Amino acid sequence: MKIRNLVHLFPIIALTAIVSCNTNQRNTSTENAIDIVAEGTPEVAEITGAPKVPKPIGDRAAKKLIVNLVTTEIEGIIADSIPYTFWTFNNTVPGSFIRVRVGDEITVNLKNDANSVLPHNIDLHAVTGPGGGAPASSSAPGKETSFTFKAINTGLYVYHCAAPPVPMHIGNGMYGLILVEPAGGLPKVDKEYYIMQGDFYTKASNIKKGLMEFDNDKAVAENPDYVLFNGKKGALLGANMIEAKVGETVRLFIGNGGPNLTSSFHVIGEIFDRVYLEGGTTISQNIQTTMIPAGGAVIVEFKCEVPGEYVLVDHSLSRAFNKGAIGKLKVTGEANLKVFNAKTMAKE
Repeated sequence: MKIRNLVHLFPIIALTAIVSCNTNQRNTSTENAIDIVAEGTPEVAEITGAPKVPKPIGDRAAKKLIVNLVTTEIEGIIADSIPYTFWTFNNTVPGSFIRVRVGDEITVNLKNDANSVLPHNIDLHAVTGPGGGAPASSSAPGKETSFTFKAINTGLYVYHCAAPPVPMHIGNGMYGLILVEPAGGLPKVDKEYYIMQGDFYTKASNIKKGLMEFDNDKAVAENPDYVLFNGKKGALLGANMIEAKVGETVRLFIGNGGPNLTSSFHVIGEIFDRVYLEGGTTISQNIQTTMIPAGGAVIVEFKCEVPGEYVLVDHSLSRAFNKGAIGKLKVTGEANLKVFNAKTMAKE
């Protein structure tokens, strides 16, 4: 009886040991990152607008970096020549892509444009500290704030404005991504792109005829007029399609600003070879569709084997075909009949 009980305990003991080991590894990794020394004079970080991303980190040492962001309230086209009042980081939706490595010391300078009506700030999910930096960065119109943080966790993280009312600021487009690469960088791929999904709730403005603005009632009901990639209907269609060649490996950095909906991201006709689940360090393979929560992100990688146009969607398909969450990847090159042959037999 005692022996049998001990046998039953072995799996529990083994599991406990594994969990303890993994926990210790994570803690040690974070502690090591805190101790990494960022050398040299601060440099202004390269940041880019979607769908472009800054060049890979590679094997460079930790640095001191400066990230300059400006919050603005501007008019832009949301769909079909319809103007909308967007709130932005650096005049784009999504905001600029920020790329750093673990151990970097990053100073964020946030300036709120003098023409803004409301205060703005930034909550970076990559920040370990109160509010992700939001209280430290609260900026009235025409004012500028600054704070510094150390990147101690690798992964792909959302940032967004967290000024009240938070859903309104996010719903107007105030979100973006920051990538914290591991020491030595991510594995090399051929193409990288930046995509962010957001849900938009609109009504006619009382200020200007034809202009649309945020509708709080629709947002509370979680009933968006648009669900969009990169802040505009058709942002990844036609001349704006992202591109690759047969044989190339593509890496997509995908975020979901929300403020409300979860994304079921899928590329029609492709299988994701690798998915960095929720933007972290756990990799899953051979995935058809990956979930991205509001305020979350994911990294997907796949090799392009067959030429053609591949449709990117939120697989909650009414959002794709009726509300705008759709784009395309154009793959050019020689046909690969071993993988796909479109020839059909003639009917008798």
